[in-house]
Amino acid sequence: MPNPSLRPRRFDLIAFDWDGTLFDSTAIITRCIQRAVVDVGGQEPSKEAASYVIGLGLMQALAHAAPDVPVEKYPELGQRYRHHYMVHQNDIVLFDGVLPMLVELKLRHHWLTVATGKSRKGLNEALHDLDLKGVFDGSRTADETAGKPSPIMLHELMQEFGVDADRTLMIGDTTHDLQMALNAGCASVGVSYGAHEPDAFHDLKPKFIAHSVAELRQWLLENA
Repeated sequence: MPNPSLRPRRFDLIAFDWDGTLFDSTAIITRCIQRAVVDVGGQEPSKEAASYVIGLGLMQALAHAAPDVPVEKYPELGQRYRHHYMVHQNDIVLFDGVLPMLVELKLRHHWLTVATGKSRKGLNEALHDLDLKGVFDGSRTADETAGKPSPIMLHELMQEFGVDADRTLMIGDTTHDLQMALNAGCASVGVSYGAHEPDAFHDLKPKFIAHSVAELRQWLLENA
């Protein structure tokens, strides 16, 4: 079998979602959303409703998860979410196998980037704490561009690296990620181990649905 590292690249730019794709954070974020809504007097959203909004910008996500909370309480809602998240942020770790996969892709000279609903401050802190600054070549966050599924994050990354849409791949665990890729004219891969059930992925035409990091790594080495 040919060495995958010698194969021509199909994609020059690979953009990863953060929470639920690279990091095992879905359960913690879901619970933080639920607690924040209750803290400001709203009805606790179901696990499904809270996990559905993962990947969106914070205010967009909280507003969707807490339709009974008045707009004037959104700042407080955001503060309560951040409070609960800070308590648990050190519990969030990379999925097993993610770092070796990223190193392998880096050695194949892909540009590796992040397109996330996290804030710039939150992403920078995570990159610093986990010593991942040298792994990613670029990143965009919802608060500095637009929340998913707007294609702006991907458009800006493609422009930054001078890469066309047909040479760009988005990888994520939610329909928001895959819809963003579709809106940007890019290919996508879904992962089923994050926030959204993969049954909803098929209509968004991902190239592949990975059920583990090992499956994702193998597909990327053979097809990316």
